[in-house]
Amino acid sequence: MIPEVMSRDEVRDVDRRAIEEFGLPGVVLMENAGRGCVDWLAELGVSGRVVICAGKGNNGGDGFVIARHLENRGLDVKVLLFANPETLQGDAKINYEIIERAGTPIRVVADSQSKDDFEAVVNEELASADWIIDALLGTGTKGSLREPFSAIINAINRTSARTLAIDLPSGQDCDTGLTVDPANPIAVKAEFTATFVARKLGFENPASSAFTGEVRVIDIGVPHSMFS
Repeated sequence: MIPEVMSRDEVRDVDRRAIEEFGLPGVVLMENAGRGCVDWLAELGVSGRVVICAGKGNNGGDGFVIARHLENRGLDVKVLLFANPETLQGDAKINYEIIERAGTPIRVVADSQSKDDFEAVVNEELASADWIIDALLGTGTKGSLREPFSAIINAINRTSARTLAIDLPSGQDCDTGLTVDPANPIAVKAEFTATFVARKLGFENPASSAFTGEVRVIDIGVPHSMFS
């Protein structure tokens, strides 16, 4: 039986074992995660313009899968990639290339722009969003919150759009439920959080709900026998 709550290290070990011991490809886990998020979004009545804010890691890869399935359901989707596409690797790269070939609207937002230009682009793109998908940072995030993520998180929190965080809100620590950077205590304040396999340890902290909103555990197809 899958534990109800898992720490950062336990979650990472589940992924490793599913891939190495059970032969379940990581790209399949990512597909299941993204599609499960879209199923929940449909239940929540997702509509209008959906902006997906993606980083370069697997959290961003989940966002690319979400973009594809939302488009397949007729939604107006825009992906903001806060990374150089050439730095994408593994499963995230595979899913990025799929949406790129499919013609999904993608805007690469480089932090090499001046601060004013960067913030103007982010604010412009988010201003017309009805929904924002936070696919920036995942459970592995620790320590100082480097730029441009502080600026992106602040911009998301300023909007009136409904927000779904993927696995956990960007800027939140997986194990404590608080912000990863005490010197810069910000995290996405999501209305909903779609988390994978199990609730994260930090969600047990009552203070975490200010960031997570409503939490739902998404089944990504990990064999339950791995926990027996």
